[in-house]
Amino acid sequence: MDRLVQIQAFTQVVASGGFAAAARKMGVSRSAVNKLVRALEQDLGVQLLQRSTRVVTPTEIGLTLSDHGLELLERWRAVEQLARQLHDRPTGRLRVNAPMTFGTMFLAPAIAIFLEQYPDLQIQLTLNDRLVDPIEEGFDVTLRIAVPLPTGSLYVQPLRSVPLWVCAAPSYVTRRGIPHHPRDLESHACLHYGHLRDPGRWTLGTETVAVRGGLCSNNGEVLLEACLRGHGIALLPEFLVAQAITTGNLHPLLPDYPAPPLAMELLYAANPYLSQKTRLLLAFLSQRFGKGSPDFSVITPSQSGRSPTQ
Repeated sequence: MDRLVQIQAFTQVVASGGFAAAARKMGVSRSAVNKLVRALEQDLGVQLLQRSTRVVTPTEIGLTLSDHGLELLERWRAVEQLARQLHDRPTGRLRVNAPMTFGTMFLAPAIAIFLEQYPDLQIQLTLNDRLVDPIEEGFDVTLRIAVPLPTGSLYVQPLRSVPLWVCAAPSYVTRRGIPHHPRDLESHACLHYGHLRDPGRWTLGTETVAVRGGLCSNNGEVLLEACLRGHGIALLPEFLVAQAITTGNLHPLLPDYPAPPLAMELLYAANPYLSQKTRLLLAFLSQRFGKGSPDFSVITPSQSGRSPTQ
């Protein structure tokens, strides 16, 4: 960049016919322009200007360099303009990561709407249920639903809390009975989510209990299916069980002992020059899934249809 400034000062002196005029056009002092030109001559090891008390004229080498310098500066301005256009215009590819179940249920339809608004963008959406390193794996935006974790150099934009519900199918409740206290779960079949910090221990209210059962999975839909078939009690996010609770296919259990909610967050690299396309996606997802958005049904025991005690 220093070399470009030197070339700019030199070509301006040639075009203006002197240091004073060049300094006025550049908005700097005459001595600053003179210093830049002398630094360029010293770096190149050649004399570019013939100086006298009255006039400044370019040498033969100076004339040639002035022509090439003007061409170089014009190309650099074109590069700057292109960089700004690519930064400001929503075009190109965005790599996005999200959990499998939430991605198929909610994010995929949202991404389709986003692409309708910005047809020049290409979204590469990767869905999985492991905690990825967004920087190492090259994701522009990661939507994470998990217990809050240290994020290092990532910027975290909170979206909302995601309640977890203890629930079971009517067939299971009929066969095994209703747990009235978290400690009662120790004698029940519990379906484990594999990406909790400690899938063998659930915290409900102020109680932490050891649970066990015949199935542990890192996919919520797998656990939901087993739960619906009466294979055990599951602790699952609200968005996954809301419909089943509303229809009575699942019963919420232990409503007086709520589990700590998960955090839904957007993660991306801490970058002061975040591209416009990334900013647009972050704003869209924040509006779509942020706190107060209408996309999730808030289920409470009083709204869940039949109670297992009825």
